[in-house]
Amino acid sequence: MPDTNLPLEGLRVIDFSRVLAGPICAALLGDLGADVIKIEPPAGDDYRAVGPFAADGVSGLFAAMNRNKRSIVLDLKAEAGRELALALCADADVVVENFRPGVADKLGIDYAALSAVNPSLVYASVSGFGQTGPESHRPAYDIILQAMCGLMDATGSPEGPPTMIGESVSDVASGLFASWGVLAALLAREKNGKGTHVDVSMFDATLGLSATLVARYAATGIAPRRVGNRHPSSAPFGAYRAADGFYVVAVLNGRLFASFAQAIDAPQLADDPRFASDASRCHHEADLRAVIETWSSTRTVDEVNRILGAAGIPVAPICNLQQALDSEHAAHRGLLTDVPRDDGSVMRMPSQPVKFSAYGANCVSPAPALGEHAQALLQQLGYDAQDLASLRERGAFGWRHRARTT
Repeated sequence: MPDTNLPLEGLRVIDFSRVLAGPICAALLGDLGADVIKIEPPAGDDYRAVGPFAADGVSGLFAAMNRNKRSIVLDLKAEAGRELALALCADADVVVENFRPGVADKLGIDYAALSAVNPSLVYASVSGFGQTGPESHRPAYDIILQAMCGLMDATGSPEGPPTMIGESVSDVASGLFASWGVLAALLAREKNGKGTHVDVSMFDATLGLSATLVARYAATGIAPRRVGNRHPSSAPFGAYRAADGFYVVAVLNGRLFASFAQAIDAPQLADDPRFASDASRCHHEADLRAVIETWSSTRTVDEVNRILGAAGIPVAPICNLQQALDSEHAAHRGLLTDVPRDDGSVMRMPSQPVKFSAYGANCVSPAPALGEHAQALLQQLGYDAQDLASLRERGAFGWRHRARTT
């Protein structure tokens, strides 16, 4: 639950969202101390059933995206469930939802309905294509957005097929932009007291994430094409082969290129007219690559990194995720936190990566069991045991819950 001395302590967030884009938005707010209440349907968030699973059967994906939250089950198709949802939202600061446009309206939890009883509410909607526009009705998954926004077309080798990026970047970027939008709206509310509807489109967010691709197109009117493991307009800037693997270098100016040429025992490259400028080096990238890999193919990745690093060249081995997260630097930065679970086991959990000098460490607590905090939340709203029984009978928590208790 919310830690002390965190920048969002005291903020109440109601999270109607499920799967990834919406939940990660709310999780980021929870990392910084917000009290996040996750409202789930009787069957739970779909992500609860998506692997990989920890030893106790908890989905690793669900755990990561729903850290620092409290869970209550409400059937929003039942009038009693909607009543409780409205009661929870009446004094909330933020609502996050990622239904398809129009669904929240049908359920009676749309911005118009909630802002009528809570005018200062900041209400964030995350959807595939936004609340308006000719594509707004379409369902969306990460692969759909990567395909439609040019990311797949710009990723992979020139001779190969369009390639997915190895992360659900459209979902994650949408959650990031949603949390950014929520915080901007909260800052504005401090000035004018007004809430607002924050409309986040995964389509917009994915193109917003594609900053350099969009900049290149805006400048030239030509869609960028995939170039593989190299920079589209600089060289040497990409991945190269060593004797036992691959490494990357990033050389962006003539001075650095001269140092690089010296380091790889080919000082003549600095005077070669083919490599006189960044543009000409890029044009003759294949020739330059041949010289570089002739040198590095007889050396290990470690040797290449040691030699180029000593010369001041930006260089790195290509690591897998385990190597990155198990590194001494990642440990120093606290990118994963060991969180104890009720069964005595420990789960490693991510958190938001920004550090604040005036505040304590992030809040990192396990994701909740389905409906785990229902009783405590309803007691906070003033409901007693008799009220709870009545709500259950009226299907507030789903008819399966009613049948189990009657």
